[in-house]
Amino acid sequence: MKVRSLVASLAVASVVLMGAVGGARAADQWFILGEQTIKSVDQGATIKSQGGRWAKDVKQMRIGVEGADVEISKVVLGWDNRPDDTITDIGVLKAGGKTTPKDAPGRKGRLKSVTVEYKIVGNAPTAVLKVEGYD
Repeated sequence: MKVRSLVASLAVASVVLMGAVGGARAADQWFILGEQTIKSVDQGATIKSQGGRWAKDVKQMRIGVEGADVEISKVVLGWDNRPDDTITDIGVLKAGGKTTPKDAPGRKGRLKSVTVEYKIVGNAPTAVLKVEGYD
């Protein structure tokens, strides 16, 4: 009788542990770090990350645009306690499109700001530039 209750307890404990591990993986998702409306008369914008210290810790980041096609010539990622990263080979992002994810330095990094040099393609006066983080 003791052996059966021990086996049943072990089975319940393993199911609970598997549920906890699955719950931790479900937390990994893309979220908005910051966004800004950009204008065709401007050539660049700096977007600061929103939220507290822990909200800025990301494994990866990417940029998305809405409202117009945007040609991105240069992106500077401002990391906390790490050297800044510069990306120059992005090209034109179509409206609703996103860049390829960029890994944070190390396992995780705190992204403070993103500076983007851009040109809105076509006749649209504005577009929305979004910085997303993955955690």
